[in-house]
Amino acid sequence: MIWKRRKNSAACQQDLRPIGEETSERYEYIPAQRTVIEDVCKKYACACTVRTATKPPQPIEKSTAGASLLAQVIVAKTADHLPLHRQEKIFARHGVEISRKTMGGWLAQCSDLLQPLYRKAKEVLFQSQVIGTDDTGVKVLDLQLPFARTGRLWPYYGDPKHPVIVYDYTATRERAGPEKFLEGYRGYLQADAYRGYDAFFKDPARGLIEVGCWAHARRYYYKALPSDQTRMGPALLLIAQLYRVEKRARPLTAEERGEVRQLQAQPILDKLHNYLLEIEAEVLPKSPEGRAVRYTLNNWTALTRYCKDGNLEIDNNATERAIRGIAVGRNNWVFLGSDQGGKTAAVLRSFVATCQRVGLDPFLWLQDVLSRIAAHPITRLAELLPHNWTPAPA
Repeated sequence: MIWKRRKNSAACQQDLRPIGEETSERYEYIPAQRTVIEDVCKKYACACTVRTATKPPQPIEKSTAGASLLAQVIVAKTADHLPLHRQEKIFARHGVEISRKTMGGWLAQCSDLLQPLYRKAKEVLFQSQVIGTDDTGVKVLDLQLPFARTGRLWPYYGDPKHPVIVYDYTATRERAGPEKFLEGYRGYLQADAYRGYDAFFKDPARGLIEVGCWAHARRYYYKALPSDQTRMGPALLLIAQLYRVEKRARPLTAEERGEVRQLQAQPILDKLHNYLLEIEAEVLPKSPEGRAVRYTLNNWTALTRYCKDGNLEIDNNATERAIRGIAVGRNNWVFLGSDQGGKTAAVLRSFVATCQRVGLDPFLWLQDVLSRIAAHPITRLAELLPHNWTPAPA
């Protein structure tokens, strides 16, 4: 917008000459709009037959929901943590009546549609040299119980060369869940000291190597600090020194990072190990400080393994950040409707989180992929994964 001013000066009566300009910006908001697209399929006939033109394929056959509407519902629920009953009210304000039950059905159908791509993402994940994993609880309704039980969502975080995040849902926290999911994977597994993993690492045939998490170990010392600052303070200081080494090593190549760790981090680890052995007998076993020392010493091999391979991370924080979205979401949608709903959430969250990891807008990715995955060649499914994705030509 250009503002007009007087063309001459009141003082000297001379014409004003342009000498530059000042530009300012402001943001306005245009509310979402409903668009109805009508597909007209013409019919043709001759003396022996009748033919009807084929309409463009839709993500959900015989549904009025287009790819963009489905993408909006998925992103609002999975990335923005809007429960379906809130989305129902938002659509109503725009003059569209869509029940939460209908949207729940759409989510399940989209999950089914994306299943082949979900399996392909898992194949890419298994090519990683190291996979990070963790789990978090979610409430699940069970009609046979008077209360909501707890299911689990497990994120599996691929390495930088295979930037996918694949979630799995299990009804319990039993070892059988990760054991089934990780069947066929060989490599490093970075996690906390969950006892369910112990059998994986003890069996050489599984080919899994444990990598510990220093952030998890550090929390034990931080919690014990108020009760024993004299002993826990030095331990926290040494762990902080390990992280300072990591900060300097982060921009380097994997080989260079391994060398820096051997030269700078290994002496700190040796010092910490000796210190913990000294104070082990001085702390009560069941005290917070006793648990901190015992956790670190019991998992020392796994915690120090990152020092021997520059491709490994000092902690599992990237995977724990993948859980943060679930933790924020469950404060809004509160519970999952069933175990099947948990599996639907795992599939949809996998792609939304992967898009966020590689810097893609999940709405644009879902809109494009949902509109063409049904007709996409099965042998070229990897092209649709977020880190490989190229939008379809307009």
